[in-house]
Amino acid sequence: MIHRLWDPRWETADCTTIESHQLELLKEQVKRVFTKLPYYRKKMQERNISPEDIHSIEDLRLLPFTTKKEFTENYPFGMFAVPLNEVVRVQGSSGTTTGKSSIAGYTRYDLETWSNLCARLVTAAGVCSHDIAQVSFGYGLFTGGFGLHGGLERVGALVIPLSSGNTSRQIKFMRDFGTTALISTPTYALRIAEVMKEEKVGADDLSLNWGLFGAEPWSEGIRKQLDNDLGIIATDNYGMSEVMGPGVSYECLERKGMHIAEDHFIVEMIDPETEEPVAPAEVGEIVLTTLTKQAVPVIRYRSRDLSRLFTDTCPCGRTGVRMEKVRGRTDDMLIIRGVNVFPSQIEGVLLGIEHTKPHYQIVLTRHGALDEIEVQVEVTEGLFHDEMRKLKHLEEEIHYKLKNELNLDCRVKLVEPKSLERFEGKAKRVLDLRSK
Repeated sequence: MIHRLWDPRWETADCTTIESHQLELLKEQVKRVFTKLPYYRKKMQERNISPEDIHSIEDLRLLPFTTKKEFTENYPFGMFAVPLNEVVRVQGSSGTTTGKSSIAGYTRYDLETWSNLCARLVTAAGVCSHDIAQVSFGYGLFTGGFGLHGGLERVGALVIPLSSGNTSRQIKFMRDFGTTALISTPTYALRIAEVMKEEKVGADDLSLNWGLFGAEPWSEGIRKQLDNDLGIIATDNYGMSEVMGPGVSYECLERKGMHIAEDHFIVEMIDPETEEPVAPAEVGEIVLTTLTKQAVPVIRYRSRDLSRLFTDTCPCGRTGVRMEKVRGRTDDMLIIRGVNVFPSQIEGVLLGIEHTKPHYQIVLTRHGALDEIEVQVEVTEGLFHDEMRKLKHLEEEIHYKLKNELNLDCRVKLVEPKSLERFEGKAKRVLDLRSK
């Protein structure tokens, strides 16, 4: 397999070079936030820390964390370290949780950096100047659409900025334009594949080779489904609006972990409860520090995403640290009668069972003092209309595997195909009715 590199100097740099580079930039970034941002200066002074106390990468642990709360409290421009006349774009989160978006600003230098990072991402995923790339992420404040768009243009691909929605039109453009790369959430890619079947369009009728998916956790079962249904190599990528957008880390075609852009970000893994570093290769919460972001520099941002790090060599030739696909978010974890479980774990079990479809919903209710969970699962067309005995057997199999593999004792409800809601962006898998 041929692996292209976009920025060999840094993608193949040795650890000594990376650490020296990171320390130099970290010292500069800490001075910048201390000088320019009152809330950082106050938090550092409360800890009796100054920029002169940073002598090594390990000293990063002396610094306070940043959370989404800081973005909310400083909305809209309180996180900016440069005057507004130096900011040329803003992006941000949806704001559905707090009612206020996490606003991230970009200088011209930031946009140049971002497009270069996304050029690394798309190159690692197989895309080059000969490709026709269809961006089916939603555009707007969401960073996914504009971020990947910039990277695709940087490598010279022909970009179709179609945005999400109108799935039949998405498929028509793929056929008419000869789209070779699809960029979207994995959930929306599943929807595209489903509509293709309805319209009797097969993977062989398209020219797709690559699928670049991100913005939400997704399982290996979903990857296999997308590979098969769309005839692609599906890769994952990672980022968040608070620190840049996509481009923080990305899979290569080996698909053995996501390569971290260590010349631009320092990644820590902490125990979300104790806030202490986890042991090497153990699962922890991703904490990110931006080294080159000008408009909104961020120190030790707690992502709430759970993953782990790899340091072994990747066959693609890229060096440095890689991270595992995100397992879930600490605030997505369900605690049902003392059992901790993530929706992605339930998804992994379901997709390993024959006759289930990659569409499910988790419904939480409360009876008295006890929480109850029901997993609603779509089954294949043929089975749903088959004899009741077979449906009952499948229901029992799902219940047994969830209990055996996750220690989750729940109700299982089999539903007919296409009866659960479909999503054009991030999927909403959990319906929490406990407070209603």
